[in-house]
Parts: sequence; C-alpha cells; structure tokens
Amino acid sequence: MINKDFFQALDILEKERRINKEALIEAIEAGLASAYKKEYGESRGIAVRLNPEKFTIKVYAYREVVEEITEKDKQILLEEAQEIDPSYKAGSIITEDVTPKNFTRIAAQTAKQVIIQRLNDLKKDMVLSEMSDREGEIMTAVVRRKEGDTYYVEMTNTQLEGVLMASDQIASENFHVGDSVRVYVKKIRNMGKTTQVVVSRSSAGFVRRLFELEVPEIGAGLVLIKAIVREPGYRTKMAVYSEDINVDAVGACIGNKGTRINAIVDELNGEKIDIILWSENQEEFVSRALSPAKPEFVKISEDGRVAKAVVPDDKLSLAIGKSGQNARLAAKLTNVKIDVKSYSAFVESGIAEANSESENEQRDVASDIATDGEE
Repeated sequence: MINKDFFQALDILEKERRINKEALIEAIEAGLASAYKKEYGESRGIAVRLNPEKFTIKVYAYREVVEEITEKDKQILLEEAQEIDPSYKAGSIITEDVTPKNFTRIAAQTAKQVIIQRLNDLKKDMVLSEMSDREGEIMTAVVRRKEGDTYYVEMTNTQLEGVLMASDQIASENFHVGDSVRVYVKKIRNMGKTTQVVVSRSSAGFVRRLFELEVPEIGAGLVLIKAIVREPGYRTKMAVYSEDINVDAVGACIGNKGTRINAIVDELNGEKIDIILWSENQEEFVSRALSPAKPEFVKISEDGRVAKAVVPDDKLSLAIGKSGQNARLAAKLTNVKIDVKSYSAFVESGIAEANSESENEQRDVASDIATDGEE
C-alpha cells in the first residue's frame, strides 16, 4: 500500500534530519488512525501498523472483551466473544483487519502532514535547545517592529523573535526598523506554538559579557570579575582581581590607551565605567569603590555593614554623585552601607561630639556635688 520509496525516505530523514524513525512511524500510525476514523466514520478503536520490512500498512479495528459493557463501540461481552473463539477471556483484544483498498491517497496525505509537522517540531526543538545554551550570551539581532515602548527583534540566524522591553533598554537609545543591535539573552520563553527570547541591553550581565569578549585576560581566567553593578545609561562599577601578581587587572580591562574600555563605552553610548581593583580589605575596597573620588579615610563598623567615608570638601559632590548615584553604586558593589561626609563636616561633628561629652561630664560632676551636699 505504501511503496518501498516511502520507507526509504524515512531512512533518509532519520540520517539527515536526525529524526528517530520509530518515533516518526508511531506518529504516522496515530495520524493515519485518526484519518481513517474521520474518513470512514468508524467508532471502534482503530490501530494502524506500518511494516518497514514488508513495506505495508494495515488498519485494524479492535474491541476489548469485558464482562460488563461500559463503552459500547469499543467493547464486547465475554459471552459473545467466546462464541467467536472459546479461548477469549476478559481483557482479551479482538482485532479485525479493516484495511480499505482505496486508503493509499489518505495515507499519503496524512503521512505527509505528520512528517511536515514533525520536521517543524524538530526544527523548533533544535533552535530552542540551541538558544537555551545561549542564555547569558550576547547575540546580534535586527529590529523588526516597535509596539509602544517594546522592540521586537529577529535573532540572527535563528528566525526566533526577541523581545526588548522598556525595562531592558538603555534610556538614551532609540532604534529604527532594520537596525542591527547587540543584545544580551536573558531567558528563553516557550509559549506553546512559538518560542520567544527575552533580551536586554540594560542588564549588568550585558556589560560583563562585553568585557569577557573584549578582554582576553578575562576570557582566559587571568582576570576575575568579582562584582558588577549598573545604572544603565549612566554608570557601571566593576570590581576586578587577579591572583597573578604579574597581571594588572585594571590595566587589562582598560587596554592600551583605553582601547578596550572605550570600545565598550561606545557600545553603551557613552555610559561611564569605573574599573575598581577588588580587595578583601573592606576599608580599602570601599575607598576604591567611591572612585573617581578618593576618600581621606574609611572606617568600617564592627559588624562590617556600615562604612563611614570622609572625603575632601571639594570632592564631596564627586563622591556622592548626581542624585547620590556614585555612592549608591559603591554601596551595591561592596555590599556595605556607606555614609559619605566632607572633611569639615567630619571635624565639626567631632567637635560637637567632644563638647557634648564635656557637657555630660560637667553635669555628672554637678550631680555628684549636689548628692554629696544632701548627705
């Protein structure tokens, strides 16, 4: 009924498209069973069997032998079954070959539909698997449309749709249909019939991957990114470190005459990037994190959660940053709450504290004298 060429085609699909032939045959059999029931109005259970060795297809109607009927079309009473063959027992399956002579056309059409669907499913699964491996990577995409504040992009070489939501955009950027843009793959969303890629340009991971791609020492593991925080479009702070004393971790990220960091700044449309040498000494790390300001000194609380940083008077605004941005990022980078004070304010608070202590001492003395007089 189905010729030899058909089964040979299944062999080719298995080899070239890596489709499991047994699974494909099962899918075709299920599709043919459904097609047969629809074409012939059959209410009984239908099973279709393809035989690759004999290049044949058979259609069987079946009923289960039961002692009490619950599904009239799919069951037969034990007594009736034993009239056909005394060896039948409850639970036995009675089959009947109902293969029609003119089933070839239906079989061919159904098989074609099943194969096309399987190929589409396979392609989808392969792309999904490939894209799942690309989570956390940077890819190139082409802007296809914009709806509201959301851009929809096509991931290059995948035909998958990427979604660049407003929260994942850099505020200063504006794209047009057809623009090519680099994006960071945040996650893959399987939405049933479609697969959607959530991408970002505002994620700190985007900057991390840019440095990993731009700086060979990071890619080789000679320089480690210990922490990175970001306010997209404005400033990024990144702490780096190398266990090799001969490797300048900060210099490696900046590059000769700033070539490496400038390439990344250009990709981020001028976003400022502070490269900070990580230190296990909290006071030293906090001091460096406040870059470009240089504190006079930093004092960490006993529990290690709060830092008091004193900076020159003319560097206070630089240390705090616009709307507190620099101090805020430094606190996130070091995981320490930072209280930034100017040197004069620190001195004044020290004098005030000393005067307060002196007044308290005077009150204590006066109280002691008064107590002595009462005695």
